[in-house]
Amino acid sequence: MTAGRIISKSISRADLRSMAEAQFGDWIKAVVDVSRGIMGVGGDLHADDEALLLERGSRQQDLWGINLYLEEDGPDWIEFDSLINIRPGQGNRSRGVDDASARERIRALVESLVVAE
Repeated sequence: MTAGRIISKSISRADLRSMAEAQFGDWIKAVVDVSRGIMGVGGDLHADDEALLLERGSRQQDLWGINLYLEEDGPDWIEFDSLINIRPGQGNRSRGVDDASARERIRALVESLVVAE
């Protein structure tokens, strides 16, 4: 199992790319805490990053799983797809993020944390 890490300050795409190469190649799993403005990255599973954030005080309802495709630009570099996103009690019945405003909050947070090389 690969341990993830919490990103609370900016990280470069190059640093994320280095982490990704050790795991999946050109992409990396991440879990975003939309309330606290942080994300966990680098776990083998979204559940690993989710657990790391929960241990550090995040609330389940604020966490969303995504994949970051580091060679892509524009909207395609963020993929909203994770088993942890299936939450019928919150109105999210898919692996994606069904609410457009939630997707925009996630996108804005990721883009504030991940900076160009």
